[in-house]
Amino acid sequence: MNAGLLHSPAARYGAYWAAYFKELGLDLARPQLTDEEALALGQESLPGEHAGVQLALGRVLALGRVDAALLPEWDAVSADAWGAALTELLPRRISGLPGLIALPDGPEAPTETQATEVGLRLAPPGRVRLALERARPLLQLPRTDKLLLSAGPRQTVGVIGPRWLLAEPALSGGLSPAIEALGLSPLPSHTLPTDDVLRRAERGDLGDAPTGERLLAGAVSLLSGKGAVRGLILASAARDGATQAALGRLTALTHKPVLALSIEAGQTEWPELAAFRDRVTLGTPEEA
Repeated sequence: MNAGLLHSPAARYGAYWAAYFKELGLDLARPQLTDEEALALGQESLPGEHAGVQLALGRVLALGRVDAALLPEWDAVSADAWGAALTELLPRRISGLPGLIALPDGPEAPTETQATEVGLRLAPPGRVRLALERARPLLQLPRTDKLLLSAGPRQTVGVIGPRWLLAEPALSGGLSPAIEALGLSPLPSHTLPTDDVLRRAERGDLGDAPTGERLLAGAVSLLSGKGAVRGLILASAARDGATQAALGRLTALTHKPVLALSIEAGQTEWPELAAFRDRVTLGTPEEA
């Protein structure tokens, strides 16, 4: 099968899947456009959707003529149709797309059963077992044991939002420089120790909330307990109502100053950041 692999900086297990497919003997196509060009292509095709959907679509279209496209899954929140079923919804909106195959990419490692199922759709069965064995070491992600807070005169602020947004420079690359330009030090939620975030989420009454919502709640809880974190920026993509609603529900979990930001791809300025900076820098910093 002629297939293409979508690389994403937000993918946790991108290196694993790339190695696995290489061991299967697959020569996978890659998008032939930059992320900015792919985003523009997706914006033209789905102008009413949020930028994460547009970028994913643009990357698929940039693969050219392939039979299948392999996409890392997102961490969905409640009522998040795109996050829960991106590979099912895109072909319903855009005709002529290749078959879309979701690659497990949650905070827990993909199981080899899942990898086997994907592999058998793309390669002869005899290759799958050996490929699983050779790629297995990459299922262990580098462990982040410490929460790194800024030192010196800059105040730390947590930036909490979906991984697929904050870890994609094409979508939110202007946010951290804008925060730093005001003398603050941003701490994005996708860089926090995942085990600590999930443990914090378990303390809350989240019921059967999707993984993405639990990760957001755990990040709010974790950073709210750190005196050195002076405030929280809750970031969502413009037109992503599901994430905006999820973050809105989480404001009750913190006593810190909170700023909700809507992000357009390529945006570099947010006038409301200056007033937020003034709120978090008043008074004497607390001890961590």
